[in-house]
Amino acid sequence: MSQRRPTAQDVAKRAGASRSAVSMVMNGNADGNVAPDMQERIRSAAAELEYTPNPIASGLRRQRSQMIGIVTDEAASSPFAGRMLAGASKAASERGYLTVIADAGAPNADPSSFIDELRRRRVDGLLLATQRLRTVDVPDGLRLQPGILANCRDRLDSFPSIIPDEIRGGREAAEHLIGLGHRRIAWVGGDDDVDAAPARIAGLQAALASAGLPGAELHAGEWDISDGYRGAERIFERPTDQWPDAIFCACDRVAVGVLLYAGAHGISVPGDVSVMGYDDQRHLADATVPGITTMSLPHEAMGREAARRVIDELEGAPTDEAATTLLQCPLVARASTAPRTSRAA
Repeated sequence: MSQRRPTAQDVAKRAGASRSAVSMVMNGNADGNVAPDMQERIRSAAAELEYTPNPIASGLRRQRSQMIGIVTDEAASSPFAGRMLAGASKAASERGYLTVIADAGAPNADPSSFIDELRRRRVDGLLLATQRLRTVDVPDGLRLQPGILANCRDRLDSFPSIIPDEIRGGREAAEHLIGLGHRRIAWVGGDDDVDAAPARIAGLQAALASAGLPGAELHAGEWDISDGYRGAERIFERPTDQWPDAIFCACDRVAVGVLLYAGAHGISVPGDVSVMGYDDQRHLADATVPGITTMSLPHEAMGREAARRVIDELEGAPTDEAATTLLQCPLVARASTAPRTSRAA
């Protein structure tokens, strides 16, 4: 027969305290209500008895489930955006909340049914997270309780969101290349269907203009290795005196395609041309030869901040409901960028 689980009443008896005092200590509401020495006795008694509060019972008393719902397009299965969900889950756990994740499986899937189902299951708050930076129509169900957007923004600009500062990231990537002496910079990949590409290009062009340099030549594409390979082919089929000093790629996967083309055609990176990525995709940007210099998307920080904001609202902290929070994308310097060589002079 299994041993009976200890209760708050058992802790109260062991500590010589009231049941209500035990409840206040275990729920973090004891300061100002329970004397410090009694708090210590209660915590010691709880440890001796291996007592932990029942989250279901606590939730019923507080009329909360202590659960945060997260709905994603396909971020849960992404090789790098999954860090956003990990950050949200960790931040929620630190505050006593459990995350429940529903993945719609495709970027164009309607998240409304998943949001409605999580609301029926009485989650306290909601996050809508996307794999890539996008503008979305906020479902009605998300507006009916504490919620936030992560890595996406409201088309009406009336709902809070946590997103990377892509314009600043593009600018700082370009400034890194300019600081190495590069004067002619090409952009490869990234279509307008994802908000990140035009924002990164805007930052790139702004940095070049500020430095008094000509604008970047743009080689449109998408986001995969093959797009980088084709973009590199268009650039390097020209005479060497028409090559750029550096190539700024829409993402690390595109940068891999550029590296593959360069390696197959005897082009040295970074000797003949520097190559810059974006995202800092785990097990990719740091695994190539040379390693890819890149801007790191703050996925984990976005998840943590989104969860914090929702829980703060649940617990009565003041919030700006329409605020968009921009998070910096830090530079990660590796071996694919270097000072300009005599060839590019």
